[in-house]
Amino acid sequence: MGNNGIKDTQTVAADGRMLREMIDGVHLHEMQNIITRNGTTTEVVRPDWDIGRLAINHMIHVTLRAHAISAWHCHHLQTDRIFVTDGTLRIVLFDDREGSPTKGKLDVLHLSLMRPATLQIPPFVWHGIQNLENRNSSFINFFDHAYCYANPDEWRLPADTDSIPFKFS
Repeated sequence: MGNNGIKDTQTVAADGRMLREMIDGVHLHEMQNIITRNGTTTEVVRPDWDIGRLAINHMIHVTLRAHAISAWHCHHLQTDRIFVTDGTLRIVLFDDREGSPTKGKLDVLHLSLMRPATLQIPPFVWHGIQNLENRNSSFINFFDHAYCYANPDEWRLPADTDSIPFKFS
């Protein structure tokens, strides 16, 4: 039998860091769980991290039912910072910003507490979230702008849009 497969490229450094070029303005800050005598502590954000330099003016906790999809949406003012608190999520990002050096780039991330990370998503980057578990998954999302009930900074496309080159399955 011949070897007609496609060789994997390196995705992880020897020290465990993920190797990837992200959409311009997107940051993924991975951190270590801290094992204590009575449990586990995980830092979510600190002001000395790149993702911690923006103010936190609003925070929500979201639970997604098994296999639920929340897609597609973006913001014109708000920066999202997402931290998974339970389960496993697929978070897909798409950059269609005019003038962006990564215009047309798609990033697919799989996040969970198994490898804690906080993901920062800048304004105008489309994102969709899918629960990959057979049970509820949840995350916290904290923003630099508080939600405006009278004029929401929420822009949406259907999950099956042809405007973004990704199909949730």
